Amino acid sequence: MSQRIDGKAFAHTLRGQVAEAVTALKAAHGLTPGLAVVLVGSDPASEVYVRNKKKMTVDVGMQSFDYHFPDTVSEAELLAKIAELNADARVHGILVQLPLPKHINEQAIINAIDPAKDVDGFHVVNTGKLATGQPDALISCTPLGCLMLLKDVLGADLSGKHAVVIGRSNIVGKPMAQLLLNESCTVTICHSRTRDIASIVQQGDIVVAAVGRPNMVQANWIKAGAVVIDVGINRVEVNGKASLVGDVDYDAVSQVASAITPVPGGVGPMTIACLLRNTLQAACQSHGVAFSL
Repeated sequence: MSQRIDGKAFAHTLRGQVAEAVTALKAAHGLTPGLAVVLVGSDPASEVYVRNKKKMTVDVGMQSFDYHFPDTVSEAELLAKIAELNADARVHGILVQLPLPKHINEQAIINAIDPAKDVDGFHVVNTGKLATGQPDALISCTPLGCLMLLKDVLGADLSGKHAVVIGRSNIVGKPMAQLLLNESCTVTICHSRTRDIASIVQQGDIVVAAVGRPNMVQANWIKAGAVVIDVGINRVEVNGKASLVGDVDYDAVSQVASAITPVPGGVGPMTIACLLRNTLQAACQSHGVAFSL
């Protein structure tokens, strides 16, 4: 039976480290990091997520600024709010909760955010910095959390390991592959057009699944002793009840892998913890303060 990677516990520790760093930043520089969250519409899952973000932001000693717009808001109104937040010295991080309504161009909204305040790490400037290994890049939160969990299990040096990333989204798959490449892993990206995907995944010392297909990855896809990170969060019905499952068949794969993240309680909690870490990084960088966490 494999090790269960406890993302909830790791995220709790990371939030504690952020809180300590925020306290030190206030004491030494009189600087309080501020995070602004923009929510459009009334999607229940997004509303819960935003509430959790607000609570955790305040818990670590940061300022929280929240802006809620109806789903009829125009793109021009959203862009005006982002311009206002870009100019607000109290705000060091800006996050626009996705998805947005169809009449709004998501990429236009993301690219309107000041890259120095782009704590989601989605702006083309930050993805470019990640691709070229710049240390001041703000990195997409979920992949960053995955990397932290991998290093906690495998140690700081991942060089030479073969990492297989399943999924090529701009939010998880591509930045995850880039992070692993920057760690000197040999990286393979699999996606919907990959032929004989199981045989390719079997080569991975590290497997990161981020495709949004419930229980897609089976035990016979996994090399014995591999470390498996399951990013998927899929709602399925089991015996008439709604349940959350990942992209990996946890029960089966846990018999083969050396370590695996559960769903829920694995990668999910790391995303908000890394968002807070990124906000701290952005605040430090905006004032020329050394950052390391």
